[in-house]
Amino acid sequence: MDARGTDMFARYTYAPNRLGYCGPAEAAALRGGSGAEIRAVATRFSGVWPYLQVMSRLTGIDDPLDHRLVESYWHGGGIGAQLDAGAFMTELLSVIGPVAGAYWAHLTPELAVEAAANHCFHVFGVYPWSRLLGRGMDEHPVSVLDNCRINWGTVVSRDRTGVALRCRTLAWNGQTLELSMPSILRADIWSDGYSSVPDVEVGDEVGVHWGRLCGRLTPEQARDLAASTAHQLKVTNLRLAESARGKQSTENS
Repeated sequence: MDARGTDMFARYTYAPNRLGYCGPAEAAALRGGSGAEIRAVATRFSGVWPYLQVMSRLTGIDDPLDHRLVESYWHGGGIGAQLDAGAFMTELLSVIGPVAGAYWAHLTPELAVEAAANHCFHVFGVYPWSRLLGRGMDEHPVSVLDNCRINWGTVVSRDRTGVALRCRTLAWNGQTLELSMPSILRADIWSDGYSSVPDVEVGDEVGVHWGRLCGRLTPEQARDLAASTAHQLKVTNLRLAESARGKQSTENS
């Protein structure tokens, strides 16, 4: 069986799992485990796994950890971008809706206008953090959104322990979310004795999740990430603007 899908799943989920944000506690299989071990762990992720299941069902690809599905989920583009948003949202709600509870009351069919079969939609549309903006304490939700989305950057220097990346971060101007001008950020190559790209080099384009390197990106993968991020910011900002208008209308009535 093609190991690329399980390998990519592990590399992109390692950081948030290690930080305790998703998946089973101390999922050691994500750092060098066998394909079978990673598969067993993958089914215990309440975020990414339902997406891969739905994408598998709608595309007819039997294996949810098929590389085409995993790549499309993390980067956007690819086979997942060809799915009908309404059909995808209906299927996704059938999986996550029953266990969501009141905390996720915003998960309704109306969210289909923002829906996409990728992680960026999950971060900005499904998670509640974008709905906490504009309440006077924006720094924390912006930080979570920025760290949770898959960022991309170019390695401009490397030393023994880390790299300097030229990339864009998420910013909130009080009304809209946008990407900043490129700046230099540092990321460790190794963390807890593990590295997704120990041989990373200057000039490499890399994916970043929760401040940790996830792997090299092809030019197409980087373009897909940029496009899916731009699209999700656009539809999220439309919702935020509509919400602000509704709030203003209520206050004036």
